[in-house]
Amino acid sequence: MINDRQTVLVTGGAGFIGSNFIQYYLRQNKEIRVVNIDKLTYAGSLKNLSGFKNDNRHTFIEGDICDEKLIHSIFLEYEISSVIHFAAESHVDNSIDNPDNFIATNINGTYILLKTAKHFWTDLTPNAQGNRFRFHHVSTDEVYGSLGEKGVFDENTPYAPNSPYSASKAASDFLVRSYHHTYGLNTVISNCSNNYGPNQHNEKLIPTIIRKALAQEAIPIYGDGTNVRDWLYVEDHCAALQKVFENGISGETYAIGGDNELSNMEVAEKICEYLDDRLPRKNGPYKDLITFVKDRPGHDYRYAINASKIKDRLGWRTKENFSSGLKKTIEHYLNLKSQEV
Repeated sequence: MINDRQTVLVTGGAGFIGSNFIQYYLRQNKEIRVVNIDKLTYAGSLKNLSGFKNDNRHTFIEGDICDEKLIHSIFLEYEISSVIHFAAESHVDNSIDNPDNFIATNINGTYILLKTAKHFWTDLTPNAQGNRFRFHHVSTDEVYGSLGEKGVFDENTPYAPNSPYSASKAASDFLVRSYHHTYGLNTVISNCSNNYGPNQHNEKLIPTIIRKALAQEAIPIYGDGTNVRDWLYVEDHCAALQKVFENGISGETYAIGGDNELSNMEVAEKICEYLDDRLPRKNGPYKDLITFVKDRPGHDYRYAINASKIKDRLGWRTKENFSSGLKKTIEHYLNLKSQEV
């Protein structure tokens, strides 16, 4: 168990999952202090910090994890005692069009964080090295490639990434693993399924469907809509991350999934059905807006997670099913839209 953490460096804390985690973790732990570094690319926003921007336990730094001098100065000034690493370029379509940023941030950025963490970690006492410092790398199930009609991913599934994004995340996973096995760095890795919930970037599937529906525009669905994902509500993911960060075994990997396998078409239909009841459309049901578009290159068919390890060993369970999580998500976007009027 990790104890006596003073200041945690959270990378990518103005992004979707990172900002939700900081807000969740500050509620759960009154003693923790968070230093949040984010480059504020298109995927990060200061608006995502509104729930805790006035909390004096939180410090925001606009910066790039590839800036080694900056990272070193942050460790030194704030006496960083652990790292939770979210920062990543994560939009698959963008990785297909321009892989450069994905290689730089996801691979080189992770290396710089590990290199700096190791430098400061070696100055700690042996007891502090094991019981206080931790490097938690937050990754994705996409590193495992694609499933057919049957089967699930777990911690022992061989890596088989199929996009520049997933390949860059696979490389970063291996870097973290190597720093544990080579240098003894206290690391954990978590690989999660598709997240959804408040503050997700507009380019992701669920926000896109909601946004397009509310704007009375065509709702784009890749291919024939049969690609399947396992959906995980973001706050359930945050609870899992806390379990792994605090209680995970050093050097171990934990797969985190929501047990909510749905095709993209099923997701679109559920959103449309909710909006039909909540905000009826004058010109017929929202599903009439669904439009099939050309599939993206290398589109993985199906992801599914076996989360037995984190459930059995760390006692984690989801609180939201897909219907309850989707309701919270849609209401969040409806509330934002009402504020624009």
